Amino acid sequence: MSLNDSLANVLSHIDNYEKLGKKEVITQNNSKLIRGVLEIMNKQGLIGGFEEVKETNGKKLTVNLLGTLNKCGVIKPRHRISVDDYKKFEKRYLPALDFGVIIISTNKGLMTHQEAKKQNLGGTLISYAY
Repeated sequence: MSLNDSLANVLSHIDNYEKLGKKEVITQNNSKLIRGVLEIMNKQGLIGGFEEVKETNGKKLTVNLLGTLNKCGVIKPRHRISVDDYKKFEKRYLPALDFGVIIISTNKGLMTHQEAKKQNLGGTLISYAY
């Protein structure tokens, strides 16, 4: 069985294991986008960190959980936004002002919506976490 969205699968596993109170998640999926999103979540203090584990059937990711994550998920469809649209999507995906992050793919790489606002960049919405 093939997956349509591997990032959605990883974030769903992280969200479910966080709700169960687990301390670690091992995911089958591993890509540059997934590692980039996890690095941003780690910098924001939402997850403890992650590492690649080589096994016989490929590389897996082991994600350490801190118990501080309330919700995370992908944004589908991936909207293209300009600098003026950030407020609208913050209201849609985040529960309160300055609480949580929206991860955006810009021409300068993956970054949070706060960083993109400071640099006056638009981009494509990827995921949210709070």
